[in-house]
Amino acid sequence: MSTEPTWLKSSYSDTEGGECIEVAARPHVVHVRDSKRPLGPQLTVPAASWAAFVVYASGH
Repeated sequence: MSTEPTWLKSSYSDTEGGECIEVAARPHVVHVRDSKRPLGPQLTVPAASWAAFVVYASGH
């Protein structure tokens, strides 16, 4: 069993390497990173906080 998270890029990201983030969901946390710097720093937030952020950002 792999412990490496599966990173997903936003469907809004273009294919030309624009500004975008990637997220990797775990059972209790969500990891966020800059897609251009996969080995750079990562932000880790509680899954409930990420869900609230997504609802807020989508305007619902």
